[in-house]
Amino acid sequence: MMNKQRKNIAIIGASYFQLPLIEKAKKMGYITHVFAWAANDVGESVADFFYPISIVEKEQILDKCKEIGICGICSIASDLAAITVNYVAESLGLTGNTMEAAKISTNKNMMRTAFKQNGDPSPKSVMVDEKTDLSTVSLAYPIIIKPTDRSGSRGIFKLEQPDFASLKKAVFESITDSFEKKALIEEFAEGKEYSVEYISFKGEHHFLAMTEKYTTGAPHFIETGHLEPAPVSNDVLEKVKAVVVHALNTLGIKNSASHSELKIADDGSIRIIEIGGRMGGDCIGSDLVRYSTGVDFVRAVIQVACGEMPDLSPVCTPQPVKINFIFNYKDLYEYNRIKKEEPERLLKEVYLDEKLLDKATNSSDRAGCYIVKA
Repeated sequence: MMNKQRKNIAIIGASYFQLPLIEKAKKMGYITHVFAWAANDVGESVADFFYPISIVEKEQILDKCKEIGICGICSIASDLAAITVNYVAESLGLTGNTMEAAKISTNKNMMRTAFKQNGDPSPKSVMVDEKTDLSTVSLAYPIIIKPTDRSGSRGIFKLEQPDFASLKKAVFESITDSFEKKALIEEFAEGKEYSVEYISFKGEHHFLAMTEKYTTGAPHFIETGHLEPAPVSNDVLEKVKAVVVHALNTLGIKNSASHSELKIADDGSIRIIEIGGRMGGDCIGSDLVRYSTGVDFVRAVIQVACGEMPDLSPVCTPQPVKINFIFNYKDLYEYNRIKKEEPERLLKEVYLDEKLLDKATNSSDRAGCYIVKA
């Protein structure tokens, strides 16, 4: 798979979400070069080499990667990092998605436009900015307001019925959270929430897992847990696969992991919420896929980034799993109860910071999470 000489691989991001990627690359024999804003994150000390360069400084990272001589570049669970990953890969002739695909898959309005043009099922939406006359927006309620270019449940609001003052306030806050200062207003898609993980190489898409999602609901829809595999019929699963593969082709995702979020209504209709050209966060890609399918998704991401066909053979016995997030003292009590009374169910404590209890307003400030046998 590799020459005996160790090769350099670039990894964008140093948080604990990137830790499995850094550790896996080192285990596979690569020299890891990690780029991120210096913040004393775990990846800074684990990496073979760390460069205190923000993940959005793609030109600086490109220059350093040219100097290093890398064989691949990758990241997991970050839309911002995905832009830099594909920029550097395209500039150096390495394996990745095109910058056009990266832009479309990290901008919700561009994504909606592409879906509409290619017949992919997604909610009707309108892009707005500070100058938009909101009285001209005509959508069926309930509606969702969200930044065009953020993830992690940031800046998301739901309005059940027309209320101009509430609409104006929600749009202002979403625009404030947006990097490009724009928001998307879209019709709310009813149904259960799911996500779907694929790994793509040279335009061939390989299905890995479908996950059922649990959230806090309105107003911010922060994830409270994920169950894998999702308890759906084979007919539903095959329908979902067909929809997702068509959408991946629409977005031009050919050489990377992908994380598709969708809803399935009671009548069986599917609506795509969004698709990212990277594996799912919340430990879905880094942990749940491996536990539930036996496939080493992290290894596959590294292989694709280095121009190799991903090895999807099982490395462990599959089992149903769930990740639970800790928001408050009730959640913490349940976690401690499982540790004491059902320790055989506990597979992994990902992190725990009791100072964040009862303070979550988005995915980044939840107090902890752990993985259990489902």
